[in-house]
Amino acid sequence: MIRILFVCHGNICRSPMAEFVFRDMVQKRGLEDSFLIASAATSREEQGNPVHYGTRNKLRECGILTEGKYSTPLKKRDYDKYDYLIGMDQWNITNIKRIIGGDPEKKVRKLLDFTEDSRDIADPWYTGDFDKTYKDVYSGCQALLDFILEQ
Repeated sequence: MIRILFVCHGNICRSPMAEFVFRDMVQKRGLEDSFLIASAATSREEQGNPVHYGTRNKLRECGILTEGKYSTPLKKRDYDKYDYLIGMDQWNITNIKRIIGGDPEKKVRKLLDFTEDSRDIADPWYTGDFDKTYKDVYSGCQALLDFILEQ
């Protein structure tokens, strides 16, 4: 079983988008029994809140539903539970490592590190551009899945 945790600041926009996009990709390939996919936040600001309406609406356009997902904080023990802890930007990576106490097994990466265009994924909470975020998340998830399947 391959265990992946997507992480962003509040766990209401980018990381749940990545969680559900990746889950959809895995299901379409018939690989859902081989993966555990989740998402979490580096802050507690949105704890217990549902997925942001912008993310919900964008994913609904793509036939992906997010019902039942609520923001949850990253915990130190998540480092042992997951094979990959995937942040959306460098600030997320810094906070992930602070929370988990380092990354001796090199499990922590930015999502777009798996693409040829390694950079941060802009937070649509601030930009309002959920379409751009979706394109980046989709590209990163596809590259991550390809990377994992090549291993």
